[in-house]
Amino acid sequence: MAQAALGAAGLHFDELNKLRVLQPEVAQQTAQLREECKAFVDRIAEFQKTVGGLIELVDQLAKAAESEKMKAIGARNLLKSIAKQREAQEQQLQALIAEKKMQLERYRIEYETLCKIEADQNEFIDQFIFQK
Repeated sequence: MAQAALGAAGLHFDELNKLRVLQPEVAQQTAQLREECKAFVDRIAEFQKTVGGLIELVDQLAKAAESEKMKAIGARNLLKSIAKQREAQEQQLQALIAEKKMQLERYRIEYETLCKIEADQNEFIDQFIFQK
């Protein structure tokens, strides 16, 4: 009867006969929920630690990929620069070849002219010698 009166007032005795405000079942459920929450918080903390490590690893990989990307862009630009240099050098050499061909043609014409002058002079000398 005393327990019923205390129960009606919202007071209960636990297994150690201590006076409690909560019912023993509710107190047990609360303790169980507290343990489950603690386990859940521990799992969440472990999950956050794992995710933090994963994010750090992904950041490192992103930095490495960005570094390789920059190296590739640099190499591509260097290759384009070398190709342009070769193209310019080829054009210079083609101009030099054209200039040398023109000079060769001038020398050929000059040579032919000198050969003709030599032949004329030799003919003149031969005529002069025969006239004496």
